[in-house]
Amino acid sequence: MKKASLLLFASISLLSCNNDKNKFDASGTFEAIETIISSDANGTINAFNIEEGQLLESNQVIGTIDSTQLYLKKVQLEKQINALLSKKPNVNIQLAALNTQLSKANKEKNRISNLLRDGAATSKQLDDINADIEVLKKQIDAQKSSLSITSDGISNDANPLYIQVKQLEDQLQKCKIINKTKGTVLTKYAEVNEMTSQGKPLYKIADLTSIILRAYITGNQLPNIKLNQTVIVNTDDGKGGFKTTQGTITWISNKAEFTPKTIQTKDERANLVYAIKVKVKNDGSYKIGMYGEIKFQ
Repeated sequence: MKKASLLLFASISLLSCNNDKNKFDASGTFEAIETIISSDANGTINAFNIEEGQLLESNQVIGTIDSTQLYLKKVQLEKQINALLSKKPNVNIQLAALNTQLSKANKEKNRISNLLRDGAATSKQLDDINADIEVLKKQIDAQKSSLSITSDGISNDANPLYIQVKQLEDQLQKCKIINKTKGTVLTKYAEVNEMTSQGKPLYKIADLTSIILRAYITGNQLPNIKLNQTVIVNTDDGKGGFKTTQGTITWISNKAEFTPKTIQTKDERANLVYAIKVKVKNDGSYKIGMYGEIKFQ
C-alpha cells in the first residue's frame, strides 16, 4: 500500500512538473465497475479454472461445485414419481368387461328388433333389453368417473414431487460456476477443494475494455462542461512524456465534496470540488488506480 502511494505521488509530481507545457483542467484516478461473483451453491469446489488477469467471456463455464447429493436426491424423487404413477388405473382395461357387455346387449337389441318386426318377439323383450343397455351405460359412466378421480388424485400427489425435481435441477445447474459478464479477473478468492457456500465470494471481475477516470473540478468549472462532452485525457507514458487520448463525460456529481488529498485541481485554493466520470476506451495501457489529467476542449 505504501509503495502504491509513493508511485501515485511520483506520478502526480511528474505530471505537475510539466504543467507549464500541459495545463490540465482536472485530475483524478482510473476506476472500473467491479463485480464480485459469489457462489450459488454449497459444497466442495471440484474445479475452478481461472487466474487473476484472465479475460473471461460471458456465460463461460469456469468451474464446478460437488453435486453428488443433489443428483442422488433427484434420482430418488424420480423413482418415487414412477412408483406413484404406476398405481394409476388403466381405464381401457378396467372398462373392457362392461364395454363387452354393452356391445353384446346392442347386438341382442338388434336381434329382438328384427324378431319384433316379424312378430316373433314382444315389445316387452325390446323394452327389457333397452333397460339393460341404459344400466350398462350408467355403470360405464360411473366407472369412468371413479377411475378419473383416482387417476387425477395420483397425478395431484405427483405434482409436488415434479416441483421438487425442478428445484433440484435448478440447484444442480447452480453447481456449475458460470461467468455471467465479460471481463478481466481482478481478484480470486477461492481455490479447488475448498468448501464454499451460497453467497460466498469466488472472484472479482471488471470489464476493462472501457475504463472510467474519476476526476474533480471546481464549482467555477461546472458551467463549462456537460454530459457526453469530449475531453482530452493525459497519462504518464513512462518516458517523461504523456500518453494522450479522448474521453467522454458520462456523469457529473450534483453535490460538492472536500478535495481528496491525492488530487490536484486547477484552482489550488478550492476546498470543495465536484466529481465527474470520464469514459475512456482502454487499449490495455490504462490500469485501475492510475493517475490521469483531463483538458476540456
